[in-house]
Amino acid sequence: MLNLVTLNACVMKEQTLSRIAVIILAIVLIAFGIYHFLHPDNMIGYVPNFLPGGKIWVYLVGAAFIIVAIALILHKRVKIASYILAIILFSFVLLIHLPNYVNAGDIDLKQQHLISILKDSAIAAFALYLAANAQKI
Repeated sequence: MLNLVTLNACVMKEQTLSRIAVIILAIVLIAFGIYHFLHPDNMIGYVPNFLPGGKIWVYLVGAAFIIVAIALILHKRVKIASYILAIILFSFVLLIHLPNYVNAGDIDLKQQHLISILKDSAIAAFALYLAANAQKI
C-alpha cells in the first residue's frame, strides 16, 4: 500500500513539473509574440528577402506564438499547437539561422547564429515532445 501511495505522489510531482515547464514555455512565447507586435522593425531583418509580404510575416509569427501559448496554458489543442510551434522553429533554423551561419564572415557572428540554430532546434524538439505526449501532459 505504501508503494502505491509513493508511486502516485511521484506521478503527481512529474505531472506538476511538466505543467510548469509548459507554462514557462508559454510565458516566453507570449513575451516574444508581444515583442513582434511592439517592435516589428527590429524583427523585419530576420525575414528572408525571398518571402513576399515583409512585415506581415513578423506579425503572423507574433500572433502564432501568442495563440500557441494560449493553447498550451489552457491545455486545449496542445498537439496541433505544438506541431505549429515546431514547424515555425524548424523553419527559422532552415530559412534564417542556417543561411546566416553559413554566410557570417565574423567568428563572433557565426557563433551567435550557431547558438540560434541550437536554441530553436531544442525548443522545436520540446514542442515535438509536447505534441507526442499531448494527452498525458
